[in-house]
Parts: sequence; structure tokens; C-alpha cells
Amino acid sequence: MSQLEPFLAFSAEVTAFPIVELQGTGQAESYLQTVEDIVGTQRLDRLLVLYQSLPLATREDIRQARADRLRRDIFGSDELGPIARNIIKLWYSGTWYELPSAWTEAYGPAPQDVTFVVAPSSYVEGLLWTAIGAHPAGAKAPGYASWQWPPHIPPFAGDPAATPR
Repeated sequence: MSQLEPFLAFSAEVTAFPIVELQGTGQAESYLQTVEDIVGTQRLDRLLVLYQSLPLATREDIRQARADRLRRDIFGSDELGPIARNIIKLWYSGTWYELPSAWTEAYGPAPQDVTFVVAPSSYVEGLLWTAIGAHPAGAKAPGYASWQWPPHIPPFAGDPAATPR
């Protein structure tokens, strides 16, 4: 089974960006391959299977139970939590950050686990630029005289300021 779909589903939930926007970055396959190369297929499979086992969020009480289990079972895990946090950082910055030394001591060194930018396009396509309503320095120029207007930070899912009162 391809890991891309569950990887995108997990990534969408933890980054608060829809799957279509993640796919639009053109980075999904390279990010998935990066995570798999560093932590291994079995460990990544465990994270994604655990994620897929969370209850579907159809009502508010189930949404809260899902969020609690996500926080406890994945982000609270000594083994999977650092990987999950790195996946978020990867999507936002295009950079894989070396796993904490405590993780390496507990689960063994991963030869490719160093801090690096996945690809030149990863920086440009980082979600942080959309999240802050800005353009990456040196790329995707906003246009002539665009500096004269203040930046527009778009609302995101779950943003209390984005809901009408």
C-alpha cells in the first residue's frame, strides 16, 4: 500500500492545510521519501497506522477525543512524537531537522539524520510563507510596488478571528 495518501492525510491535519494545498507545493513525494529514508519504512508505517486508527471526527466530542489521542498517542510518544513534529517543520520550512539526541540514544542513529533543506524548491514552497501572508525572500516576487501595502494574513481553519461573530 502506498504511504502517500495517509502521509498527506496526517500532514493536512497537523499542519492545518488542506491536502490539495499540500499537493500543490509539489513536495509531497519528496517529503515522504525523506521521512522514510531517515526513520525507516517500519517506523513511518507505525506512525501512519496509528494515525489512521484514530476515531473519525464527525461530532465535537469525537473531534476532541481524536485531538486528545493524536496528542497522547503520537505527539506524546517518545518514539513517534519527534518524527511527527519534524514532519510539521518539514512542511512549513522545507527543512528536515536532525532528531533530538535523546531520540537517537533511545532508538539508534540514523545515518541520514542531519539537518538539511530537502530541495531548493522546498524553501520556496514552505507553508510558512502562506501562513504569514508573505513571499519567500529571493523567490516568488510579489510584484512592482507591492511593498506599499501591508501584508494580508489569510484566515486558517480553527482561527477564532476568522469566524463571524
